[in-house]
Amino acid sequence: MKTLSSPLGRAATVVCASAVLVLALMPAPPDALSTGWDKANHLLAFAVLGMLARWGWHSHWRWPALLAFGAAIELLQAQAPPREASWADLGADALGLALAAGLLLVIRRWRLA
Repeated sequence: MKTLSSPLGRAATVVCASAVLVLALMPAPPDALSTGWDKANHLLAFAVLGMLARWGWHSHWRWPALLAFGAAIELLQAQAPPREASWADLGADALGLALAAGLLLVIRRWRLA
């Protein structure tokens, strides 16, 4: 059964992506919005983005688009001291997207069962 993409899902994805971008470019993000470990912050942010993007878009291009967004953030951080670019951060973004994809697969199989 094919489901339609949701305008609300798209809006939620854009709002979440905007928040991720702002937090990623702040010189010092608020501690209240941190897990205490930078890589976990990236993983969770991109897992949420992946879940929301699935609600908003049903194209397989959403995964590479979100990973490109993560890479763009790293490039911007390289130009925004005291921030710095990190391959490990991009790897955590990719793991977050993989987590979202895995959760979505489990949810889909559970709903079909």
